[in-house]
Amino acid sequence: MEDKVLRKLFLGFIQIHILHHAKEHPIFGVWMLEELREHGYNISSGTLYPILHSMESDGLLVKEERNVDGKIRKYYTTTEKGNIVLNEARNKAYELFKEIKD
Repeated sequence: MEDKVLRKLFLGFIQIHILHHAKEHPIFGVWMLEELREHGYNISSGTLYPILHSMESDGLLVKEERNVDGKIRKYYTTTEKGNIVLNEARNKAYELFKEIKD
């Protein structure tokens, strides 16, 4: 049960992380998986790709398909709505951090 609760909680953190990096530069799934692992999020591609698709459906990300070495790779960047959500999430996360840090 504890794992399920943490997983739900961390889903929001993962989405913020995705928005942060997609604002900096276009991201793709394998790169994002590696980046998240560096920060302690051990999720599978079967978890990440539905998150990316959902964020795209919600208008937070836009997808661009590029041919890389003969294969189609999907790159994601933030939309204007995604940037607004990211800024709001940063503000809320900062306020929460100040409250719980001690």
